[in-house]
Amino acid sequence: MIETTVRDWLEDAASVPVALETPPGPPERYVVLEKIASGEKNGLLRATITAKSVAPSLFEAACLNETVKARMAGLISLPNVFRCHCDSDYNNTDPRMGARRYQAVFTIYYEE
Repeated sequence: MIETTVRDWLEDAASVPVALETPPGPPERYVVLEKIASGEKNGLLRATITAKSVAPSLFEAACLNETVKARMAGLISLPNVFRCHCDSDYNNTDPRMGARRYQAVFTIYYEE
């Protein structure tokens, strides 16, 4: 599953918890991954994954987002990942939450 591959890859560098859903009683800083689209063509798989970087301040969330983007750029060093690029990133703060968020959207081409 590409989500667990990405989670494991990010956890090594992010120095914060990386989860596939918001953890109960979440820590101040963490990253949540979500696959929002996928496809396949000629045996090559494609996934669009969002990474929400959550922190107490917008600046801290933006810094965490930059760490995530830098780490994701190296995902292609894995033997089953052929391409990974950031489609966009932006402030994604939910006013109902106490924490601030930045979200980056990545397209990944890979094989299982």
